[in-house]
Amino acid sequence: MKNSPFKSTNAMIMASLGIVINIAFGTVVQALQIPLLFLDTIGTIFVAALLGPFAGALTGGLTNIIQGMITNPKNIPFAIVNVVIGVIVGMIAKRFKFDLKVAIITGVILSVVAPLIGTPISVFVYGGLTGGGTDLIFAWLLSTGQKIFTAAFIPRITGNFIDKIASCILVSMLLNALPKNLINHQAQKNA
Repeated sequence: MKNSPFKSTNAMIMASLGIVINIAFGTVVQALQIPLLFLDTIGTIFVAALLGPFAGALTGGLTNIIQGMITNPKNIPFAIVNVVIGVIVGMIAKRFKFDLKVAIITGVILSVVAPLIGTPISVFVYGGLTGGGTDLIFAWLLSTGQKIFTAAFIPRITGNFIDKIASCILVSMLLNALPKNLINHQAQKNA
């Protein structure tokens, strides 16, 4: 536990906050069935950018497990997507300052990686339908003769392109707005 990113109470509080943010934002967007937007990983991105890949991965994985237990079990199989998002963002943020440029590039990377992992889960576990805003586009694409994987992938990559870039930009703005001593203090404790 000596080198663990969770050696401080502050880090555990931040990870818990990330989980709450993921669940709150994701639940609201899902309830409103906003097409092409999820906002269910913004807390993971924040924690990963602030505390690193381990904390980001743990925040992401626990988000889906907890959300699956309290709102909808369909979220549990997608935990791997949120874990990978935490690892990618954490690794990038450890190497580069998470400024606007890095946030946009990270968002583009996530917008491809997330649907590459999530689409097979959606198709094989749920037949492509997950009860979200992308289901309408999925159904329309199926009705036009697209194969199930293509019909599930296209709205996910489109939605993730919008969602992940926006989430990364918002996190970058938040990190820039936080007091520098908080960011430096957390980085030193979790290095």
